[in-house]
Amino acid sequence: MVSMDTENDAQLAVRAAQAGAAVVRDMYGTSLPRTEKSGGDFATAADLAAEKAILDVLRPARPDDAVTGEESGHTGADGARRRWLVDPLCGTLNYAVQNMLVAVNVALREGPGITAAASADPFSGEVFWTDGTRARVRRAGVDEELAPSPGSSLVDVNLDAPFPNAPDFRAVHLLAAPAFAERFRPRVVSTTLAVAWVAAGRRAAYVTDGDLRDSVHFAAGIALCEAAGCVVTGIHGQPLHTGAGGLVAAADRETHRALVEMIRNPAPAAG
Repeated sequence: MVSMDTENDAQLAVRAAQAGAAVVRDMYGTSLPRTEKSGGDFATAADLAAEKAILDVLRPARPDDAVTGEESGHTGADGARRRWLVDPLCGTLNYAVQNMLVAVNVALREGPGITAAASADPFSGEVFWTDGTRARVRRAGVDEELAPSPGSSLVDVNLDAPFPNAPDFRAVHLLAAPAFAERFRPRVVSTTLAVAWVAAGRRAAYVTDGDLRDSVHFAAGIALCEAAGCVVTGIHGQPLHTGAGGLVAAADRETHRALVEMIRNPAPAAG
């Protein structure tokens, strides 16, 4: 085990994500009380317990860092240079109906960028992680480099609200584009584990709307894709976190170019 005195930020992110994933795995299939949130969203007891497990790892190791947790909110100075972004159970709706497509996300924003991140799959035991320069997946304690690939032609599209760029961009219009159906096969897994899968070569791309800056849901996956060498931009091909926002994370430039063109020229609305 790595000593906390010598543990770097990436190692800490992995350890924290694994702690949260263990809770999510252990509580799976149990009777879970719910806490209602705005917009019909909710958190389960597993969300809350997993976040506590993650914070119990982060806070003793980095007591001066700020934290933003999906369930507990902001702690630390608003303008802190170092802030941990924690999503203890990404895919709560899946989890609540005993669907195993979920992720546990931990990322460190240091200054303007993400310098360490981990996205754990509680049920496969895999942890996708990056130190900000390289991206790897850990299985049974062994690390392998992530290698993006467009070969699957599978594109995950996030259909969850809100849709801040509607009617200019709506994900359903992308799915309805004839060019999309000719070239790609859609997937909707409703968890940002799918963003890590782009970095790992298991998806050709991921597309979503929304303002993703400092997002507890997306920060880890975006960092993984960037470190793995994916093409990562906003929905119109602009630099990430500028303009209309959103995300197109693609395994290669050709896939990215095709998706951005389909977004710019959506299928006509049904009459």
